[in-house]
Amino acid sequence: MKLQAALDTLTLDECIKLLEQTQGSIDVVEVGTPFVIEQGMVPVRTFKEKFPNIEVLADAKIMDAGKYEADKCFDAGADIVTVLGVSNDATIKGVVESAKEHGRKVMVDMIEVKNLAERTKEVDQMGVDYICVHTAFDVQATGKDPLDDLKVVNSVIKNAKSAVAGGVKLATIDAIVEEGAGIIVVGGAICNAEDPSAMAKEIKKHLK
Repeated sequence: MKLQAALDTLTLDECIKLLEQTQGSIDVVEVGTPFVIEQGMVPVRTFKEKFPNIEVLADAKIMDAGKYEADKCFDAGADIVTVLGVSNDATIKGVVESAKEHGRKVMVDMIEVKNLAERTKEVDQMGVDYICVHTAFDVQATGKDPLDDLKVVNSVIKNAKSAVAGGVKLATIDAIVEEGAGIIVVGGAICNAEDPSAMAKEIKKHLK
């Protein structure tokens, strides 16, 4: 069970400082979609160079030109690239093809997938590495969390590992850990903590 830190709104220098503070607790560092929009693949290259022992995920949320866009992320040093589960099968398969060529991994983000169990079964047959349930940032204010969706994915998944993202915090971590996931994604709970190092260590202690 890996802990992934989602970095979305911090500056590059702030992210480097946070990763230095939390070394030993963070397994995967996510260059979040807002970060990718603002700075492209610069953070991916920087994190890979400065923290070679941490996996780097480029949250590109690919929806088209799967192989072409994934190639760009993997060429920059990404270990994992995200593609949306609502994408066409051909797009997801293109990302998988790119990952296999580079010896890297694919995470399918199931954000806003309506027929979750059915789509999970389909995606699970495409050779992806992770299937991630994701409560959208814009939806978290309603009180929804991703645990119920994680249970659905875990009930049908056979090949890939599950992952979970969206408002995960110390108060909800135990229930998520109990359900089980290959990667648990935590963003604001670590990034906005008074002591990010202490919070990352505490959350990591709860992981199996």
